[in-house]
Amino acid sequence: MAAGSSEATIRPVPAGKLEPDAIGVAQDTVIGMASSAPAASIGLTLAALAAATAYASGPVIVLTAIPMLIIANSYRRLNLWNANCGASFEWVGRAISPYLGFMTGWLMITGYVIGAVAGVEVIGPSVLAVFTNSSGGTWADIAIATGLSAVMLVIAVAGIKITARTQVTMAAVEYLILIGFAVAGLALVLRHHPGTVPVTAGWFTLTGAGGHGSLAAGLLLAVFIYSGWEGTLYVNEEVRHRRVNPGRAAVIAVAILTVIYALAAMGLQAVVPEKRLQAHATSALVYAATAIGGSNWGKVMALGLALSVIAATGTNIVLTARITYGMASYHTLPRLLASVSPRFRTPVPASVLTGFLLIALTWVYLLASSVQGAFNAVVDVSGLLFAAFYILTALATFAYYRRRALASVRDALELAIGPLAAAAFLGWIICRAVQQAPPAQNASLAGILALGLVLMLAARYVFRSPFFAIRRESEPSR
Repeated sequence: MAAGSSEATIRPVPAGKLEPDAIGVAQDTVIGMASSAPAASIGLTLAALAAATAYASGPVIVLTAIPMLIIANSYRRLNLWNANCGASFEWVGRAISPYLGFMTGWLMITGYVIGAVAGVEVIGPSVLAVFTNSSGGTWADIAIATGLSAVMLVIAVAGIKITARTQVTMAAVEYLILIGFAVAGLALVLRHHPGTVPVTAGWFTLTGAGGHGSLAAGLLLAVFIYSGWEGTLYVNEEVRHRRVNPGRAAVIAVAILTVIYALAAMGLQAVVPEKRLQAHATSALVYAATAIGGSNWGKVMALGLALSVIAATGTNIVLTARITYGMASYHTLPRLLASVSPRFRTPVPASVLTGFLLIALTWVYLLASSVQGAFNAVVDVSGLLFAAFYILTALATFAYYRRRALASVRDALELAIGPLAAAAFLGWIICRAVQQAPPAQNASLAGILALGLVLMLAARYVFRSPFFAIRRESEPSR
């Protein structure tokens, strides 16, 4: 694990170590992008983005990339200080407060678990759409989701190298399909193919066609689709040049995702009239692909969507396990979860716990219709959980590097003004989302925070974690 000024005396030695220098920056970048699930994210938001922005989805996505790149650079700078798979959990804890650090780790875990369950429950329909014209049924969906989740769990346990190879293979197919259809759709629109929506100057503004777009609503959706790119940092202990490459991979992942998201949204949002797209909002990608090339090409897009969800499921297991492992190394979670298999060099107990929790929650969701409304409310706030710990990471950057922030104009922009501005932007997004959300969503958010506080008190007073004895740190004066 990474060494720091207080780490040697406070941090317990974990049972085993992750495999160092196992993957490179390119593989790490793919892992971060897979966590964002490009095809699945566009599929979930395509219709909503087109409606909210009045076809100005491209500029809104590019605008959102600015604070995301700033936050990604904050992750890069903090990783230069301390390359640890707990990432923001430890950075916030050591730069601001261990109590706030624990809550950051809790938000990270809940964000990834909720996001994983939201994806797994659509694996079944996506896979069935590839091979049949049948929607299957609840038990078919459960069987497919359980089987594929179990496979991804086995891969996660088997090692980071096989995980990376699997992710690269799936990503190559997924991105080729998504970009291919985006280009084909844009070509149809630009040729004024019958049934498509013509391009106007409003597409390239922040107010949309006819000035009918809502920038705030578009930004809310755009923040959601970016969530997950920081996964490159949670495997930092297994990346070559672990202090440099994971942060570099995060910045690269955000940049590539910006291109993919902007191209896919602008290329597919107008291949069918607005009312038809909204009527098929839950299957917007497959519907758009079918409109472009027919039912067989619709199955190809379903394949891309299925691969996106499967890849995200695999990375969510891997990343959640490493966050859990990082927290358990300080005994803020049960010590067993800090164990690493000497054979596989992976945190097997944390991985198995994550995988089985994911499968169990999927079963509960698909079988108990009475809880689906409550669960949907939780899923709808998952993007806010990511925004919250992005904010805390940006604040940790300023807190740790605050002395250097006055050294030069570049340092002031990179370590103070940029992170604080990005944090303010995401804070505004959270406030707007809470104001517009129905009571059930806000109640679920409050419940997540309340449970985190209970677990924090348990870690402090029951487990007696040494993490809470960490003193605040900052970069020494030069």
